[in-house]
Amino acid sequence: MTFSIVVRSDDGESWGVAVASKFLAVGSAVPAAVAGVGAIATQADANVSYKFLALAHLDDGATAPIALERLLAEDDKRDHRQVGIVDVEGTAASHTGAECYAWAGGRTGPGYAIQGNILAGPEVVEAMETAWLSSAGASLARRLTAALKAGDDAGGDSRGRQAAALLVVKDGAGYGGLDDVAADLRVDDHADPVAELVRLLDLNDLYLTASTDDEKVPVDGALRDRLDERARADGRADFPAWVGAENYEMRVAEDFSWVDRRVLDIIGITPPA
Repeated sequence: MTFSIVVRSDDGESWGVAVASKFLAVGSAVPAAVAGVGAIATQADANVSYKFLALAHLDDGATAPIALERLLAEDDKRDHRQVGIVDVEGTAASHTGAECYAWAGGRTGPGYAIQGNILAGPEVVEAMETAWLSSAGASLARRLTAALKAGDDAGGDSRGRQAAALLVVKDGAGYGGLDDVAADLRVDDHADPVAELVRLLDLNDLYLTASTDDEKVPVDGALRDRLDERARADGRADFPAWVGAENYEMRVAEDFSWVDRRVLDIIGITPPA
């Protein structure tokens, strides 16, 4: 009762899953991924244990097709399952059981597995594949949400909309660089969940993504004085206190030697020329 896309990035450094469905909190059931191992979506009559079993098989060195074969061999309800897997090398595998409700099917290619059931028609997975293939060069999270939106625009879940989710992993990409979760966003119940997921991704990029070198503006004494002044006008003791209160610590240096251009815009200061 879901459509999803499971991928590895072209550079081989990230893995991700995007999913949408008329199913409450679909992100709690369908996606799983571990950096350097692979990613999976389990849906239709979802067997949520597939997530942990598949990642274990992949971590032991199994390819996506072998991991899928092992999952199905051990499951007497395999005809009711739908699964997409991408392994560490980007090899993809997808399964749609014969008893999945129509329309049900999927497509695979280098680095991606796309699948869905109870869809408006095959045009949903076709649109997702086209969007994925045409978005090379964008970030993995943006490619995933673009594919999800394309599927939604093509009719998506034939029953309607309710939930969507995005999971992207990359070594060291998590908060403070201490885990692999680059994005873990869920829209559990919403009239337009895919659009809401894109809005949350914008916020994720601002609050939970590290600044690039191009976004960093050196902070000299004069700029620091202006930052402190604006922070005090906002009721904070100084700029470091404002950063902590507003949760912008991923976009300011720990020693406050630089600040992100977007933070300067938010606090109302034009970057120095």
